[in-house]
Amino acid sequence: MKKQEVISIYSAGLLQGIALVAFPAASVVLTDPQAFDLSPAAYGALFVPQALLSIGASLFSSACRHLRSLYLFGLLANLLAMVLLATSALFIHHLLAYPLLLMATSCLGIGFGLTVPSLNTYASLFFPNKKDTAILLLNALLGLGTTLAPVFIIVFVKLGFWWGLPLLMALSFVVLGLCSLKLSLHETSSSKRQTIPRGFWLFALCALLYGTIETINGNWVETYMSTVAKAPAMMASLALALFWAMITLGRIGFSQVKKIRLVYALLPFVIALSFLIHFTTPWGSVFKFALAGIGCSALLPLTISLAQHDLKAPSIAGGILAFYLLGYGIASFGIGALQGVLGLSLLFQLSSLLALILGTISLLVFYRKYLD
Repeated sequence: MKKQEVISIYSAGLLQGIALVAFPAASVVLTDPQAFDLSPAAYGALFVPQALLSIGASLFSSACRHLRSLYLFGLLANLLAMVLLATSALFIHHLLAYPLLLMATSCLGIGFGLTVPSLNTYASLFFPNKKDTAILLLNALLGLGTTLAPVFIIVFVKLGFWWGLPLLMALSFVVLGLCSLKLSLHETSSSKRQTIPRGFWLFALCALLYGTIETINGNWVETYMSTVAKAPAMMASLALALFWAMITLGRIGFSQVKKIRLVYALLPFVIALSFLIHFTTPWGSVFKFALAGIGCSALLPLTISLAQHDLKAPSIAGGILAFYLLGYGIASFGIGALQGVLGLSLLFQLSSLLALILGTISLLVFYRKYLD
C-alpha cells in the first residue's frame, strides 16, 4: 500500500459524494418554473435510471474481480454524468433537456455503482485490522462531499451559472482519473468464486431500508422545506447541507466509538424520532433534518463493515450497496408519485415505520441472532 493510493481512493470518495448530491442540490433549478420547470413526478423519475443502473453496476462489481478496472470505469462514468448535466444548461427550454438529464443520472448511477463498492473494498484491504474505522472515514469523506454540493450550488446560483458545479466536478474527475492511472492499485480482490454467504439477506434488508430512509430525506428535504415549512430557497439549501453535514460529522465521531454494534442498534430510532417530530417554523424543520442526519450517519458504512466482518466476505460491499440503491430508487420515484395523494408531511411521518423496522433488524445484528 502506498500513500498515493490511499489519497487517490479517499479523494474519490469526496468527489463521489459531491457528484451524488449534484442533482438533489440542483432541484431549486430543476423545478424552477423559470428554468427546467420539472413537476414533482418528473423530478422523482430522474432518479429511476440512476437507481436501476447503480444496482446493476453494484451487482456486477460484487461478481467482478478486476477491482482497479471497476474503479477507473466508475470515474469515467461519473465524468460523463457531470458533462451531460453541465451541457443540459444549453437546452434549458428545449425538449432535449429532460433526455439529457436522464442520460446524466444514468451515467451517475453506473459511476456510483462501480466506484463506491470498489472504494469500500479498497479501504478494507488497505486497513485490514481497522476495517470499521477505515470504512467510516471513507464514507465520512463521501458525506463531506454530499454536504459541499448544496453549498456549491448556492454559490454558483448566486454567481449566475449553476452549471459551474458539474463543470468543476468534470474537471476534478479528469484530474483524479489521470492521477489514478499512474497508481499500482490492486487489480483483483479474490481469486475464488464468490457465493452468497449465510446472513447476507439480513444485512441486505438493512441496506434497502436505509437507502429508502436516506433518500426520503436527502432527495426531498428542499421540497419539504419549501412546501411544508414554507422556507425560502436559501434556507431549504441550508437544511439539505446541514443534513449531509451531520451525516459526515456523525461518521467521523462514531469512528472513534468502541461499541460500534450499540451505535448501529440505536441510530434507527433517532431517525424514527426525526420523522415523527413536526415543527411549524422553518428553523424547527432545519433541526428536524439535522437530527435525521445524525441518525443516518453511520448506518450504511457499518452495514458494510459488519457484513464484511461477520460474514467473512470482504468483497460483499457491492451486494450490500445494490440493495441500498434499490431503496434509493424506491424512495426517489415513490415519494414523487405519492406526495400528490398523501402530502409530503404525512409521508415523512409514515416513514418512521421504516425506521422502526430497521431498528428491529439492527437489534438482531447487535445480538448477532442471525448467526444462530
